Amino acid sequence: MSLQQALIPLFTHLLPLALFICMGLDVLIRNSKKTEHRLVSIITLCYSSLFLEEYVRQLLPISYSPALAALWFSNTGILIPGLGFHFTAKLTGMDKRMPRFLYPYVFYVPALFPLISIFGAEEIISTQRFVEIGMWKQPVYNTSYYIALIVSTLACLLYLFPLLKSRARAASAELKSLYTLTTWGVVVTALWIIAFGLFNYGSFMPPYPYIYCGLLWCFTLRLTMRRHDFLNFVDKRYEKLFHLNPAAIVLLDRSGAVRETNPAAEQLVGGMCEDREAFYSLMKTVVSEQMRDTREIKGYEATVHGASKRLDVLLDGDYIMVDNEPHIILIVRDVTAQREYQEEIRYLAYHDPLTRLPNRRYFYERLEPAVAEAKRRDGLMGIVLIDLDYFKDINDKYGHKAGDEALLHTSRLLREAVADRGLAARLGGDEFVLLLPEVASGEALEETIRRLRASVAASRLICEGQEIPIAMSIGASLYPQDGADGDALMHGADKAMYAVKRRSRNDYGMAGRQ
Repeated sequence: MSLQQALIPLFTHLLPLALFICMGLDVLIRNSKKTEHRLVSIITLCYSSLFLEEYVRQLLPISYSPALAALWFSNTGILIPGLGFHFTAKLTGMDKRMPRFLYPYVFYVPALFPLISIFGAEEIISTQRFVEIGMWKQPVYNTSYYIALIVSTLACLLYLFPLLKSRARAASAELKSLYTLTTWGVVVTALWIIAFGLFNYGSFMPPYPYIYCGLLWCFTLRLTMRRHDFLNFVDKRYEKLFHLNPAAIVLLDRSGAVRETNPAAEQLVGGMCEDREAFYSLMKTVVSEQMRDTREIKGYEATVHGASKRLDVLLDGDYIMVDNEPHIILIVRDVTAQREYQEEIRYLAYHDPLTRLPNRRYFYERLEPAVAEAKRRDGLMGIVLIDLDYFKDINDKYGHKAGDEALLHTSRLLREAVADRGLAARLGGDEFVLLLPEVASGEALEETIRRLRASVAASRLICEGQEIPIAMSIGASLYPQDGADGDALMHGADKAMYAVKRRSRNDYGMAGRQ
């Protein structure tokens, strides 16, 4: 035997043998409990057995070829159509409609024919004549050979009947795609058998070149099951739930690269920013530490800043195996609206909903600390109490919308009056208050009030084409002259304000002058 004769079979027979073993193990490892997985694994095992037999036969003298072909090659090859029928029955659901006494035994009736070869009638199912052509020990293409090949081709084409029938009745596009893919696999396999089995290529090809169709057929079976959840990892069976789930779901590998997203995730990202890659890069950064340490991701709160807005999300994740590689599947819940609602509730606990000024509760919580701070530094602080004059008349004459506008207008003026020197708050109704924690003197407090009144007089409030008059009665008190605590200061300012109302309105008064 030459070096060429020894090396070429390594590529023509052992390499396909290795491919079959890899495919078979891949199928079986994914789900060894499913009948479909077992059947595809056995089919690949049968094809690998054919290639092993041919490799062994080429190494032995030609006198061994008839026995090997009859007892090994033919007996193994005749099992493949039955296994294929069994798989097709499971794939199309035909097994559920078959009588229990027939299924699955009817598919393996042809396996009885190898017994004939053992008892002296070998020529019925295989040729027993071989000749050496070049480096190959080729079978003689006689009547027995052609009968066996034509029967195998017809058996392969019989798969089309349940597949086409099931394709026509398929209730979903997924099932129709499944049957279409498998149908094409059957057609291509049958054409290969015809092209490379019925014609003798002599020494240009190894013996029985049609058995290479097994690579196409087994690859088709594996691809069909991978795509349609028969052969893929467990969570792929829930692909439709993945796509229909209203929650955003993202599948990432361990490096953080996005492998798959459902429509809800695409919609969430599309509403967040135009650059999807940037968004997922931010998402990767958020959970990178948890992913690196394979830590559980449950109720993880994160904030992602996109090009157009901020997104508050709640992440739950788990680790799964995809193609024998660890991946993480994340459920991303947009809780931005909930967070904003909660923040609004917290905000409204201390702020007026109309004017957005601090409310009575917030003011009184700040009042005593301000008094204590003034006492600590031995300084002055001021309270300015403000009541809008004729506010009821504004509501009655111009409507409640005008009344709201008057309150909003007043709140803007009060914010400008204190700026960052103090606090403006709405106590309720048409009553406001200014807290000035640091006042240089009584004259400085009065100057603040005069500037406020000048600002009110200079600004015009127009509502629906009508000018709304704004007037204020103001009372002020000064710590420590007018009170040593918050209640005393508020009482003094209140008395001064009501003195103004009784006297003339639209003016101001100081507690120390009443």
